[in-house]
Amino acid sequence: MKDSVIVVSGGLDSITLLYEKQAEIALGISFDYGSNHNSKEIPFAKMHCERLGIKHITINLEFMHQYFKSSLLEGGDAIPEGNYDEENMKSTVVPFRNGIMLSIAVGLAESHGLKRIFIANHGGDHTIYPDCRPEFIQAIDNAAQAGTYENVRIEAPYTNITKADIVKRGSALGIHYEDTWSCYKGGDIHCGKCGTCTERKEAFELAGVQDPTEYIE
Repeated sequence: MKDSVIVVSGGLDSITLLYEKQAEIALGISFDYGSNHNSKEIPFAKMHCERLGIKHITINLEFMHQYFKSSLLEGGDAIPEGNYDEENMKSTVVPFRNGIMLSIAVGLAESHGLKRIFIANHGGDHTIYPDCRPEFIQAIDNAAQAGTYENVRIEAPYTNITKADIVKRGSALGIHYEDTWSCYKGGDIHCGKCGTCTERKEAFELAGVQDPTEYIE
């Protein structure tokens, strides 16, 4: 039954979840909050939703770019390079991003009589992004149920697995990962050096899957 909404960025994780749960998804939502890479990611989100016959919308959150502080909103040169770890990537946190996006998704679900929201945060995000942690997902799930007539649920099935696990799942589904975007610098080609590019490379290597991504370095 198509009773669900997915927050779909166009990145590797959310596109995998889109394909894995396609039979249950009625609506894909992307959010343009003015990050360096939104313009690269969102067209992939739209394209994959169209391939699967799933309605897709993009919601503009320009106020986040205007008022929030994050290197993700400051241009490619502000993005740190190197390993995907807490100290290196902390500057890329967009404060309460998932909280804002999930709240909007819950409102849309309630408006359309839909019951669930899918989000593709994964285990590697926990130490870096506070609004990807299991306790946050549980808390906002509780809030969504308490605050809606439909008792809307938040489901984050990748919360306790790794990005390599996600690549394995997507590879088994036949996903073309060249049609996804990770690089936080938002250039024409993945830089190969920022934390998200490094994590992407490692995920394919650990999964034993050939990485189809074109990198500058």
